[in-house]
Amino acid sequence: MKILGISAFYHDSAAAVIIDGKIIAAAQEERFSRIKHDLTFPYQAIKFCLQFANIKIQDINFVIFYEKPFLKFERLLETYLGFAPKGFKSFKVSMPLWVKDKLFQREIIKKNLETISSSKFDESKILFTEHHTSHAASAFYPSPYKRSTIIVMDAVGEWATTSIAIGENNKIKILSEINFPHSIGLLYSAFTYFLGFKVNSGEYKVMGLAPYGKPVFEKKILNNLITIFDDGSFQINQKYFNYSTGFTMTNNNFNKLFKMNRRNEDQLLNQKHLDLAASIQKVIEIIVVKIAKKSFDLTKCNNLCLAGGVALNCVANSKILENKIFKNIWIQPASGDAGGAIGAALYGYYNNFNKKRVIKKTDSMNGSFLGPKFSNNEIKKVLDKLKIKYKFFDNDLLFNNTIKLITQGKTIGWFHDRMEFGPRALGHRSILGDPRSKKMQKIMNLKIKFRESFRPFAPSILENDSKEWFNLKIDSPYMLFVAQLNQNKRINIKRKQKNLKGLDLLYVNRSKIPAVTHVDYSARLQTVSKRFNNKFYKLIKKFKQMTKCPLLINTSFNVRGEPIVCSPKDAIECFMATNLDALVIENYFIIKKEQDKKLQNIYIREFDKD
Repeated sequence: MKILGISAFYHDSAAAVIIDGKIIAAAQEERFSRIKHDLTFPYQAIKFCLQFANIKIQDINFVIFYEKPFLKFERLLETYLGFAPKGFKSFKVSMPLWVKDKLFQREIIKKNLETISSSKFDESKILFTEHHTSHAASAFYPSPYKRSTIIVMDAVGEWATTSIAIGENNKIKILSEINFPHSIGLLYSAFTYFLGFKVNSGEYKVMGLAPYGKPVFEKKILNNLITIFDDGSFQINQKYFNYSTGFTMTNNNFNKLFKMNRRNEDQLLNQKHLDLAASIQKVIEIIVVKIAKKSFDLTKCNNLCLAGGVALNCVANSKILENKIFKNIWIQPASGDAGGAIGAALYGYYNNFNKKRVIKKTDSMNGSFLGPKFSNNEIKKVLDKLKIKYKFFDNDLLFNNTIKLITQGKTIGWFHDRMEFGPRALGHRSILGDPRSKKMQKIMNLKIKFRESFRPFAPSILENDSKEWFNLKIDSPYMLFVAQLNQNKRINIKRKQKNLKGLDLLYVNRSKIPAVTHVDYSARLQTVSKRFNNKFYKLIKKFKQMTKCPLLINTSFNVRGEPIVCSPKDAIECFMATNLDALVIENYFIIKKEQDKKLQNIYIREFDKD
């Protein structure tokens, strides 16, 4: 059976193809359109998935959309009626769009598929599943567990914002839900908005900013904005928010509560901003742990699967781990809405059609490497067309030359094999650097990524070496947990530096790997194995042989405001427009200083803010 899963129309549109329960291909539309968080129908992602699977749309047995539009419309309508006359302006804008386009999505999907195939498509093959069910399915079915607790936490689906479910064999059953407008995802997004970052893309900035502050507003949040009950349920005080019916996330009552206005995106961050980030992060962690405890009480199952946008908060994930609520945790690497494409397809296959589930010892996400790949011949054609000077090396020479540059303090664009599915670069579309460098975090943030200096970088470490360097009891192949650096890898901070606060802490040397050690000695860790990531594993191993350090800086191959690169052309454009020193595309080795300077000027541009 061949199933096409689709997520679209809100943010992070994506497509996935599964054949007989196996995930063949999955990709986000943004990687092809080059529009970050692209919400349009995923034409190009669908074309890629079909091409990679070597099938046509006519071969597809079912197309499954990741949520139910009529239920979402019901929620919007009831919300507006419940808050009336408040929110009339928003109502006047949104309702015509729903009536015209969003409500009748079966017909829209049908027409779009016919555009791709240039032939008629049987609309009876188009099915829908609920948003949180898609998330739950994306977490459970690819997991290595026969039976598992499932927690889904995000902004909102149709109605649900938090769901607890149980997965067993090929079935998923929802046990408990919290409904809109009570949402920890929207609560976190409200603070993201208030701190001057973009909602649905800036939440990870808040998480990265939190360690620079103190949770001094924790009690104020708990006493005014949210009521948390012992069973993990909660209620959001709508007095302070506009997200239900307005065009903004917060209102004037929110401003008065914290005695400040929303930060302008160009305004410098002050200590109060840092403390707000620390405070909301602490509150989210409290809630997530309570929900986890409640879910275990409901299921009595030692395995946990996580999905939904909140599951990308790797600090909160680690709090579940620290509290030893579950024995095993698996998190969908594409936990956001993009992953709903996989979840919708798998839910249809297993639950709707009652197919037998095949369970793998690790997981069935193929390391999350589910996107396009390019042969050396295809790459050569692009390089020659763009007049790029290059050398072709076998793997040994490639590793030696790459590591030589990294040890010299150079930054490398690393492009290899299939593109990652989800928001994390895991060693196939990455920018690499030396974690031992005191300057590398600043260089990569300001001169390569063109983004805020406070943003931390992740280390990619050899799987077998992780426990020697970090306090992490499990593997973290998808970069979804944080871990504390072991004491013997830390450096004593000078007395005069101990009194520093806020962003002044940024450039205090505190470890043997300062470029990937956050101010609280944490790191968002990727453990790299031979199984799914052999070439990247060998590269890090070569670095270890030369330096005795078994890890590299790994950040996504993009700049602020742009998606991770997909094609060789994307990689070259990003490489030429930034201060990257070298680019490795499969076996092609490209040095920046060897390129025609006139050619470099073609690619220089202003980057959008993210």
